[in-house]
Amino acid sequence: MQRITAATAAELFDIAATRRIEQAAAAALPAHTLMQRAGLAVARLAMALAPHARTVWVACGPGNNGGDGLEAAAQLRHRGFFPVVTFTGDEGRLPPDAKASLRRARDAGVLVAADPPVAYDLAIDGLLGIGASRAPEGDMAAWLRRMHAGTQPVLSVDVPSGLDADTGVLSLDGALPHPRAVRACLSFLTLKPGLFTAQGRDAAGTVWFDDLGCGPVTERPVARLAGTPKASARTHASHKGSYGDVAVIGGAPGMAGAALLAGSAALHAGAGRVFVGLLDPSAAAVDSAQPELMLRDAHALDVSGMAVVCGCGGGTAVREWLPRVMASAAALVLDADALNAVAADGDLQQQLAARAMRGQATVITPHPLEAARLLGCTAHAIQADRLAAARALATRFRVVAVLKGSGTVIASPGDEPAVVNLTGNARLATAGTGDVLAGMIGAALAARQPAFEAAHQAVWRHGHIADTWPDGAAPLTAGTLARRAPA
Repeated sequence: MQRITAATAAELFDIAATRRIEQAAAAALPAHTLMQRAGLAVARLAMALAPHARTVWVACGPGNNGGDGLEAAAQLRHRGFFPVVTFTGDEGRLPPDAKASLRRARDAGVLVAADPPVAYDLAIDGLLGIGASRAPEGDMAAWLRRMHAGTQPVLSVDVPSGLDADTGVLSLDGALPHPRAVRACLSFLTLKPGLFTAQGRDAAGTVWFDDLGCGPVTERPVARLAGTPKASARTHASHKGSYGDVAVIGGAPGMAGAALLAGSAALHAGAGRVFVGLLDPSAAAVDSAQPELMLRDAHALDVSGMAVVCGCGGGTAVREWLPRVMASAAALVLDADALNAVAADGDLQQQLAARAMRGQATVITPHPLEAARLLGCTAHAIQADRLAAARALATRFRVVAVLKGSGTVIASPGDEPAVVNLTGNARLATAGTGDVLAGMIGAALAARQPAFEAAHQAVWRHGHIADTWPDGAAPLTAGTLARRAPA
């Protein structure tokens, strides 16, 4: 059994591939073996999560996910715990393996009750698995809301009930665990992408993985967790030219701070030199707090050969600069208002895609609404399948696409699986943190890292700063985040 963390490198498989893997494993083993292994794994994790528990509520559904829960209840009873099973469905229509586990649970002395226990120390959600096609309803929905409203630990079997294992969309309001509750999910045979993006991270909590003794698989993954990116070391004989120049184009009137944040992040992330071309002609000629930033009138800045970060605080004024930076920037990060301008202009979209034909690297960093504008859909549609949206952005515009949000997705236009990033938390939900990320990516591109690796490294480290911010400390502001951007 493996605990999945931000440092874990692993492949993610969709429902279809997981079904094929499950069928192949079941065919190679005696009947009921997989369910017995799954139930034992659930019981062991339950005991680790709540070693002093007495009453364990096990909510079981009418399929094999419920069978795993029944098997876990039997294992817990054999080990001195007092599981109480609530079962929804028709016992006569249970799959054969689940029916066998129900008999085993009753033979072990497990109580099968009509209603959940009044008090319990741990809840196990074995109601719905990856095959669920509709939202929980009736008793099932009521039980889920009850277990997630309390502060007792919640352990989900394979996936949280109501969560789409492919997309991370949760189909039942009120099914997220209480903020103070320990929550965990034990995923079997494969890791599913929906556990790590959209609502999946909140619904699943800490994800654990058990291959049930079935070993490596040959299916093609749909995405991956890339783990901790490699750190780059600086040689003694290097100089500022060794780490490249970053130019930030943005900061329209009233929004200079966004461009300065991006520039500060690029500077602290290791760029050799950082120029900030402000679109506000009345802006100061120097940032006294950061004199290393070379402030320029954007019209006087030659960006040819540089890594350019364009759009941070750009407003509508950034539109006129896009043809120039798309044509001349050696590497380009498009963020914020630059993305909105591209979304509204077919000519700019063609110019953006043409950069790939010239071998010029481009990274775009949209949040869901900006992604929706680029793809001509709604933010709801983006969030309904974040992996597909990121791949569509990368393919349409021939760029590396960084779709920001819970479980940021990084996709390239080639055949490589997308990466789902596991660092970051709600501390980043404050103004300016996206500008900081854009600057960090710009610094990595200036150091001549390939676009995909540059994006992954910056996204991981950006989130890692938030993850390691001390509890109880002052709020993490974008300015502080920029100054902590590691080289």
